[in-house]
Amino acid sequence: MINSIIESIASSLKAEFGDGYACCTEAAGADANCPCFFISCVSAASRSLLGKRYFRENQFRLQYFPADKDRAKEECNAVAERLFSCLEYISVAENFIRGMKMKYEVAEGVLSFFVNYDLFVYRTAAFDAMEEISQNVTVKG
Repeated sequence: MINSIIESIASSLKAEFGDGYACCTEAAGADANCPCFFISCVSAASRSLLGKRYFRENQFRLQYFPADKDRAKEECNAVAERLFSCLEYISVAENFIRGMKMKYEVAEGVLSFFVNYDLFVYRTAAFDAMEEISQNVTVKG
């Protein structure tokens, strides 16, 4: 599920920003062709509910490395405003998931944007029910 959400985030970014911005899922660091986004799952938690239902809390961080190092804060703030709207709803497996708890910070010329995609999951049984059994019974008397 995490990889599907990351792919959906990347496609939303591509739709909003176009091909001029690269999206990476592995650490880019200083080698990155700027401007680019780095997408990672910061934390994931699962809580058991009634029956086969689970509640998953998934927090993601998008780091943006700006192209213009001289005006990095200004560029990061402008990109963050666009991220609020483009990541509000993403499509995962033909369902929409709403991004919650969005926030951002700019440190050392890099934007860190945080968003949660929390959802309910219904787990189907992975095993078959009982097989058939037969028994012969004889009664005395």
